[in-house]
Amino acid sequence: MSEPTAMDIDSEWPDQLPTTISKGKGKAVVTVEEKGATKENLPWVEKYRPTHLDELISHKDIISTISRFIDENRLPHLLFYGPPGTGKTSTILACARKLYGERYKSMILELNASDERGIDVVREQIKNFASTKKIFSSGFKLIILDEADAMTQVAQNALRRIIEKYTRNVRFCIICNYVGKIIPALQSRCTRFRFAPLKEDQIRTRLDYVIETEGINITEDGRKSLLRLSQGDMRRALNILQATHAAFPIVNEDAVYTCTGSPRPKDITTMASIMFDSDFASAYAAVQRLKTEKGLALSDIITELYNTVMAMELLPSCRVLLLDRMAEIEHRLSTGCTEKIQLAALIGVFRNVVDLTEKLSVQQ
Repeated sequence: MSEPTAMDIDSEWPDQLPTTISKGKGKAVVTVEEKGATKENLPWVEKYRPTHLDELISHKDIISTISRFIDENRLPHLLFYGPPGTGKTSTILACARKLYGERYKSMILELNASDERGIDVVREQIKNFASTKKIFSSGFKLIILDEADAMTQVAQNALRRIIEKYTRNVRFCIICNYVGKIIPALQSRCTRFRFAPLKEDQIRTRLDYVIETEGINITEDGRKSLLRLSQGDMRRALNILQATHAAFPIVNEDAVYTCTGSPRPKDITTMASIMFDSDFASAYAAVQRLKTEKGLALSDIITELYNTVMAMELLPSCRVLLLDRMAEIEHRLSTGCTEKIQLAALIGVFRNVVDLTEKLSVQQ
């Protein structure tokens, strides 16, 4: 058998660059260096992910509690839950670094929703990792089950006994968005921490750091738009910022809304005025034309309409009727109903509110 050449090796690993080839006992030992494996090419959500507990910008009470657990060597099983982009995964990875130092990757088993996590994985991979101890290390290992609300009921039930049986060797951290999808038996075995959506000033602090580091040309209305669209999700804010910066030389309000496809507040205000002031046929034609020109989805329009309706001066009974019907229309859209009929229903609700307002005004 002939020795492998550099060309042979490069064809097998097209994304890697071979640097040395040495001959062992009948085998070629290859040392490779990945092309472009620099931090500059990472998405910003990974490039600027906090690596230590003191770098996290929110939930100081949760972080201080967990830090105390680690310092006193009394870390329990953990259950982190809350909306996406609020720092759940970053927190537990920072905890792993504090526990194990730079060798933390060899001491943790991280399974995400993209991995198969049925009953077989629980019985084999998780059980094997939990039941063994590292020869040259003391303490416990860490198993991170990210997006655990996607696990099957059978797999969660199988996990109950493993958590109890191997507590001496391992600690579990279960991460999910919806705690109601985790069975009560698992919840009772863990210390629960809820990660609330981030406040605007917390997101602004981190965004300003990224903007300064990357040298982004951003306007104040662009910064406000980012904060408004992030809705307490740091990951979403960074993704929008990176996409807008890549597509436009200046990150302003128009650039942010164009890049995300979200309705502009002034367009929503215009639609609300049309639906309140025009008759049904004229309002339907005008809103449909504006919706088509701007490329907007009706579900996004209703989401933004909520803020506009809450800021309007309406009679309490009219506001309640309007919000109730808007919620019903949004639910219908989520089940696959056609947008044309639901748009007509939305305009009909606004016209009903106008009629009800006039009727109540006459009675008073």
